[in-house]
Amino acid sequence: MKLAVSDEQRDALHRTADQYLDCANRTADYCWSSTSYTECKTNKRQVRDALYSELREETDLQAQLVQAAIKRAVEAVKACVERWKKGQRVSCPTFTAETLDYDTRSATFYRNKVSLATVEGRVEPSFVLPADSPTPYERYVLSEDHEFRESTLRYDTATDEFYLNISTRRIDSDDEVSEDTGHPDQTVLGIDLGVNSLAVSSTGTFWQGDDYDHWCREFEKRRGEMQQRGTQAAHNALLRLGKREEAWRKQYIHTVANEIVSEAVENGCDVIVFEDLTDIRKRLPQAKWHHI
Repeated sequence: MKLAVSDEQRDALHRTADQYLDCANRTADYCWSSTSYTECKTNKRQVRDALYSELREETDLQAQLVQAAIKRAVEAVKACVERWKKGQRVSCPTFTAETLDYDTRSATFYRNKVSLATVEGRVEPSFVLPADSPTPYERYVLSEDHEFRESTLRYDTATDEFYLNISTRRIDSDDEVSEDTGHPDQTVLGIDLGVNSLAVSSTGTFWQGDDYDHWCREFEKRRGEMQQRGTQAAHNALLRLGKREEAWRKQYIHTVANEIVSEAVENGCDVIVFEDLTDIRKRLPQAKWHHI
């Protein structure tokens, strides 16, 4: 959901994001080991106990935002460790995109606005809602059938706008049962695909595309070299390279898919929902796309 922010609110959110990212990066540095994945720290409680007091004292962030930054960094390190175990090239996670994770204590929703904790106190930007009613916000956030779980504030550098991704849980009456899963309560994990990152979850976890892009460029470079030779041997090698690339892409996608499922399980989500990609390239013509 797009937010209508004043200049003062914008400055407060940017300053909050700066301190939030600093906490996340300091946590990642603390957790990471370049020697062995067995030396990386991935226990959220132990890391929080070690860093929380120091980060809380040295920043102006609300307590929940400090904890959220620590959680995000630990989860990123944990994801890297899983890839490291499989022999994939990894490095210490670095956080640069302005995204912040809010929960029920750091974000409060009203009919047309949201109250967000910042380093300057609370700010209350209004929502930019579509004219048609009921809006998704009315159906899933204001509705008594759903309860707010968490949200991710995201700053879009291309548009210079702030957006809020909101996660809710549906609460049915005791005599109602979900037709899809057989469970009365459902927690949904939302996934955005393709722009700037391979995937971004509503819990604030990012699957970056740097490693993916690197190997795509390597395969493209090798194809170009083989095509320039023009020999039968080079042609046969080119066919083998194509099969290798296809197998690599499938394995990479499989790994990311498993990590998304693990993210859903760790956060108690029953359903994974992907964004509507219909005409997405037309809606975001200037976006950087990762081709999977």
